[in-house]
Amino acid sequence: MMPRAELLRDVVADLRIAASFVTILPVASSKPAGDGAIARATWALPVAGLLVGLAGALVYKISIRFGLTPNLAALLALATTALITGALHEDGLADTADGLGGGRTRERKLEIMRDSRIGTYGVCALILSFGLRWGALATIADPLAVAFALCAAQTAARAGVPAFMSLVPPARPDGLSASAGAPPGGSIAIAFALGTLALALALGPGKALVGLILLSLAGLMLARLAIRQIGGQTGDVLGAFEQTGEILILLVAASFQMGR
Repeated sequence: MMPRAELLRDVVADLRIAASFVTILPVASSKPAGDGAIARATWALPVAGLLVGLAGALVYKISIRFGLTPNLAALLALATTALITGALHEDGLADTADGLGGGRTRERKLEIMRDSRIGTYGVCALILSFGLRWGALATIADPLAVAFALCAAQTAARAGVPAFMSLVPPARPDGLSASAGAPPGGSIAIAFALGTLALALALGPGKALVGLILLSLAGLMLARLAIRQIGGQTGDVLGAFEQTGEILILLVAASFQMGR
């Protein structure tokens, strides 16, 4: 059995790795991650997402306190989450939309996805992503409900990433996703449990189930599309998966908010 001190060091190391991958916070270790460390640390991605959600929720609450409308407060909250993550997932969404929508061959699609320039498909995807998330948050309006929705969305959207990485092979042999490796079963299970718990606590059991079903269906559709068009997943596809998850969870939260 692993000593408690060593277990704690591993947990902290995993949290730092996860946070350094999905945020611009200076938390990365000065030592390079060992073989399999990145894949193992994927269980902590939902925890890093929770921190991003809390930051967005705080900005939303402060904005409302200073008299801003829910529309403006929602924009500031989304700007905060994009700033903290370095717009990493938004960039992945745009590149995936450009690649899958613009190329004719597998090689051309992958080439487009590596191009730093953004095309029409990418612009449209970003407009839809920000527009849907902004509309959902503005609809929810209440600061406490927004905080729950943001934290649930940021956490659950990353909870399925380890499973997606494990089930869908890398499209490139030299990409970030390939170098990270396949997450172990334990990391997949922990991440899924954290995401499910976040949904249940924030939205309630029934709404959490709806969210899980939608996330699963979206993941399966994206996986099938990525495998058929480019032979698997890349870091950009993982970003698109995360963004899709955020959108779906916030829309579920807003829909049930309207129904009360």
